[in-house]
Amino acid sequence: METRTSLLGLSPDAMKSALVSAGVAEKAAAMRVRQLWNWVYVHGARDFAQMSNLAKDFRKAMDACFTLARPQIVTEQISNDGTRKWLIRGEGGQEFETVFIPEPGRGTLCVSSQVGCTLNCRFCHTGTQKLVRNLTSAEIVGQVMIARDALGDWPSTGENRRLTNVVMMGMGEPLYNFDNVKTALAIVADGDGLALSRRRITLSTAGVVPMIKRAGEEIGSSLAISLHAARDEVRDVIVPLNKKYKIAELLDACRAYPGVSNARRITFEYVMLKGVNDSLTDARELVRAIRGIPAKINLIPFNPWPGAPYECSDWEQIEKFAEIVNRAGYASPVRTPRGRDIMAACGQLKSESLKQRASERMAEMRSTELARMPG
Repeated sequence: METRTSLLGLSPDAMKSALVSAGVAEKAAAMRVRQLWNWVYVHGARDFAQMSNLAKDFRKAMDACFTLARPQIVTEQISNDGTRKWLIRGEGGQEFETVFIPEPGRGTLCVSSQVGCTLNCRFCHTGTQKLVRNLTSAEIVGQVMIARDALGDWPSTGENRRLTNVVMMGMGEPLYNFDNVKTALAIVADGDGLALSRRRITLSTAGVVPMIKRAGEEIGSSLAISLHAARDEVRDVIVPLNKKYKIAELLDACRAYPGVSNARRITFEYVMLKGVNDSLTDARELVRAIRGIPAKINLIPFNPWPGAPYECSDWEQIEKFAEIVNRAGYASPVRTPRGRDIMAACGQLKSESLKQRASERMAEMRSTELARMPG
């Protein structure tokens, strides 16, 4: 069992404190943070031996106290359309998924924030898995680093990078893991770190209204809303969080989102469910509801999964729905399903991890402590 502290996912201040605690002189710690930060996030270093411009004694001391290991890849699947999905094992053995979607001139990584989810959205496979735990900032950042490793995308500041966009749209509700998501996305957006512009980072929420303004102020990414219905009686069923935060309240929070403008529109995600939310009346209600919000609407054909209670809307109906939204002045691209053959499409992610019983956690802790005892 790894007993060293991971440097991944630490803020610069937290990394400095960790180094000082490990014996690095206070006066030298800030410089050492800059050196390590560059090696880890610009060059993708996986161990201290790669850091050729640092003294061997320092590298040896760092290796004794810290690790740069990514979370473990359990499986990698590649779809017929080039989409890649990784099943990743994090701390405690729990597993989660992340997906890379290649497109001409860009590549988007769909990142998870939790193992499982509490929201139970009826159309989402992840929602059938109870929340196991929040992912750490190291596990969130680790997903980006795993993808860059696989794509040969180092250094992070180089040209022609294949990974150009990050979307917090994987497993879980990012705003229910706010602090870890905030810390991780600051590293992703750091020009001296993983070096993605905040405009290329999108955080998607099902509508945790009290956290939306704070996300705009403290994270500053683009915002996407998993809306999926324009009437409360429909959304109450398919997105149960709506019973707590109604559509009008959610849309008011969108109107007040810091920095929202025609140049920085909010994305509304709308999964097309046959006979549920796909009528032309629904389309008109959607246009009415979001009036005045700089926005685009992503229409998402429902991606089936075993036991799903819904069917995808007919293509002809999706086109009619999109036409009404377009005529109202909103871009409404119909998202092409990607990675369906490996269960990597929107709403299909899930792992088999279960929440560990308290008695099991205590047994593991006792076992670990015994293993560390001398003799």
